[in-house]
Amino acid sequence: MSRLQVVSGKGGTGKTTVAAALALALATEGRRTLLVEVEGRQGIAQLFGAEALPYEERKIAVAPGGGEVFALAIDAERALLDYLQMFYKLGGAGRALKKLGAIDFATTIAPGVRDVLLTGKACEAVRRRTPPDSKHGQGKYAYDYVVMDAPPTGRITRFLNVNDEVAGLAKFGPIHNQAQAVMRVLKSPETAVHLVTLLEEMPVQETADGVAELRAAELPVGRVVVNMVRPHLLDEEALQSAAGNRRADVAKALSQAGLGGARRGGLAERLVDPLLEQAKEHAERVELERDQRSALDRLGVPAYELPLIGEGMDLAGLYRLATELRKQGTS
Repeated sequence: MSRLQVVSGKGGTGKTTVAAALALALATEGRRTLLVEVEGRQGIAQLFGAEALPYEERKIAVAPGGGEVFALAIDAERALLDYLQMFYKLGGAGRALKKLGAIDFATTIAPGVRDVLLTGKACEAVRRRTPPDSKHGQGKYAYDYVVMDAPPTGRITRFLNVNDEVAGLAKFGPIHNQAQAVMRVLKSPETAVHLVTLLEEMPVQETADGVAELRAAELPVGRVVVNMVRPHLLDEEALQSAAGNRRADVAKALSQAGLGGARRGGLAERLVDPLLEQAKEHAERVELERDQRSALDRLGVPAYELPLIGEGMDLAGLYRLATELRKQGTS
């Protein structure tokens, strides 16, 4: 299992929810996971019912078996201040630049640099180790896994392919070296990029495009996560019946079930058309989902499937999704 798990997806597919559930699933049995977001939306804090995340790693949940999930909202300006201190020892001068607006200017005018800072912070967490000790020598990894709630599918390849983005800005020096160090992590087996989708035409097509772009950029594709999968309420025979004209049979069945006689205007008669319409819509949806599953199968990418939680997403729902991911092989 790759130590950096990047989660992307078309807007509305639930990628932040999937990233949070994946972090919980990976943290079971005493492991430590860091869940990071890079878009400044504070979506992670909302999911876990917590206050807005500061620019620091903070424990946000406990997983089954005693594992821990930490969370971090990466801020590009603060990351640049860290970077200036690390490579140039600017200290207070860096804070002065922030007051003058130079930091905001640098992260806005050069989006490639901004992405280096955001991805670089996550990659640093992947590589970070605890202090060495006399018994074990080199320290162990600070986190067993890092899960990134990344930008949407349409921007994910450009966001991760930071080396190309900064090539025209810095041919050498610390920024160039930082970009290369980031790419060594992102293009290695340490990283897997997962794409979240729904069984609908537009998300599936965007997923297919995203897989092709990631492969072209030689970035490691992980899994497709099919989210919000609705149960099939009818068996195959019932689906076939729903597609045909079975009005008389349905009316007779309702009457036999005690819902009034099948006479015209009776309760059974009034229920026939709404029931047939719902059954037809369900049959059409099942057929559409079959087509979209076939399209996903053709990508040659392994998949997870997560159920639709109809009552809305809360912390209990996240734990339920984490359990589903564990069953499907995240451990």
